[in-house]
Amino acid sequence: MNIRKDDTVTIIAGKDKGTKGKVRRVFPRQSRVVVEGLNMTKRHSKTQGKAQQAGIIELEAPLSLSNVMLVCNKCGKATRVTMRVLDDGTRVRICHRCGEAID
Repeated sequence: MNIRKDDTVTIIAGKDKGTKGKVRRVFPRQSRVVVEGLNMTKRHSKTQGKAQQAGIIELEAPLSLSNVMLVCNKCGKATRVTMRVLDDGTRVRICHRCGEAID
C-alpha cells in the first residue's frame, strides 16, 4: 500500500473529483482511505444517553484507493508512487514525476 496516514492526496474520481485533502485513516484490507473533510455522508442517529444528541450527523465515508492519488511534497502534483531500496536496506517511496523521495 502506497498511501499512509497524514499523506496529502487528491481525489481523481467521484463527486469530490479534483479536491485535495489529508488522509485521516487507512483500511489496507478493504483498500480504502478516509480523507479529512471529503466524501461526506449523512447518518441518522438516536440519542445515546446524555452523551450524544439525536439527529442527522455528517460523517466522512471511506473512499476506494483507486480513486485517490498521492500528492508529491516536492513538485506538488498528483503522482504514482514507486518503491526503491536504499543502500542501508530501507524502502522509500519515490515520486514517479520528479524522482524525489516522499518519506
